[in-house]
Amino acid sequence: MNAPPTRGSDHDPGAAAPLERGLGLLQATSLNIANMVGIGPFITIPLFLATMNGPQAMIGWVLGAVLVLCDGLVWSELGAALPGSGGTYHFLKEIFRPYRWGRLLPFLFVWQFLISGTLEMASGYVGAVDYLKYAFPDWQHMFDRWGIPWGWSGIAALGCVLVVWMLSRRTRVVGWLAVGLTAGTLLTVLIVIVAGLTHFNPSLLKLPPDAFNLNLAFLLGLGGAMRIAVYDFLGYFNVCHLGDEVRTPGKTIPRAVILSVLVVATIYLTMNLSIIGVVPWQEAMKSQNVAALFMERLFGRPVAVAFTGLIVWTAIACMFAITLGYSRIPYAAAREGDFFRVFGKVHPRDHYPWLALMAMGALTAVFCFFPLQQIIDAAVTVRIVVQFMGQIIALHVLRTTRPDIRLPFRMWLYPLPSFIAFIGWIFLWVSSGWTLVLSGGGVIVSGCVAYVAWRKASNRTTMEPC
Repeated sequence: MNAPPTRGSDHDPGAAAPLERGLGLLQATSLNIANMVGIGPFITIPLFLATMNGPQAMIGWVLGAVLVLCDGLVWSELGAALPGSGGTYHFLKEIFRPYRWGRLLPFLFVWQFLISGTLEMASGYVGAVDYLKYAFPDWQHMFDRWGIPWGWSGIAALGCVLVVWMLSRRTRVVGWLAVGLTAGTLLTVLIVIVAGLTHFNPSLLKLPPDAFNLNLAFLLGLGGAMRIAVYDFLGYFNVCHLGDEVRTPGKTIPRAVILSVLVVATIYLTMNLSIIGVVPWQEAMKSQNVAALFMERLFGRPVAVAFTGLIVWTAIACMFAITLGYSRIPYAAAREGDFFRVFGKVHPRDHYPWLALMAMGALTAVFCFFPLQQIIDAAVTVRIVVQFMGQIIALHVLRTTRPDIRLPFRMWLYPLPSFIAFIGWIFLWVSSGWTLVLSGGGVIVSGCVAYVAWRKASNRTTMEPC
């Protein structure tokens, strides 16, 4: 009788091959920044202003930045103490390993992340297409003439295919590609900031008369603004998904997380003010391509059309970084025997998790056919309970019950930042509305059902006679 297969092997000689440690601080920070800046602010400023019907929504943005910084310290301590592929999956697995139900939480996280992570990626492609609509308005007539009502969504899905192709190579090459893509991203943002500040009109920031009417509508609007702000910041933890591929992770991961949050917070605040200091907020919140409108207002349509090329570049950089990190999550879980084994396959020559990458890309392409606002709200809300709140609890369990794990980085002012983050996540969750709360609950329930089925199938496989 043959021995049962080892975890992650899947009878594939390349399934458990080690990943290359090719990411230093520059590459790790570049991947984070490319993920965080990307297309996000260029597609969310109108949605952001609309949540509170005015520039007072910047309060939600500032509170979102505080929440992300506090939560970033949680990620930094966990990522430095437990570097490995998979981020939250890896943290939950290692910390709750001694408990009987310890395998459920990592499985649930990966299950929900197949939804929330791909929703987040799809939003970038859908948002980029809104700028292509501005540059090529005649394409809509072409789609109508050819009877293709989903033409723009199809282009978004094709963008996903392009990024997956770019990522199908060695980690060291991918790291330097990220540096180049991030340079283009920062150039795009710099152009907007300089153009906006040199044409800034402070009178356009005038608040509506009922801007600070503290009632339920204000709180719900604040929650919506914070949810969009958090969406714009998503990616500050991207390097934690690549712990197996980071050099000196105990130092590099915390530095990359904290540095990227501070840099992007400064960039976002300046850029948001620059745009609404040129385009009146009443007009900006109705636009689907506000950055193009901004450039047209200042320099005319030909320059604005050319600028959309940089916007698309920025979108590709963002999706490049996020897809790289997120594809490692199901791979890491499968490699350790905590998720469907097929996701653990590694390319035999270039040593990247090709099947996990392809699966995430396929799901992302499907979500490209949904409305942008629904994609963004669901991408944030679905992951709050298991990922963000779950790993804050995991950090306190680590501190109090796992003295065997060394902590190369310790949270500043512990435990205050983690408490602030936990309260912030609860507020975002309860203010998201019953539809999103129930949808997130449905993902968790379906994950529990899938977990039971997966465990039974795994047990049958292990017990089968040879």
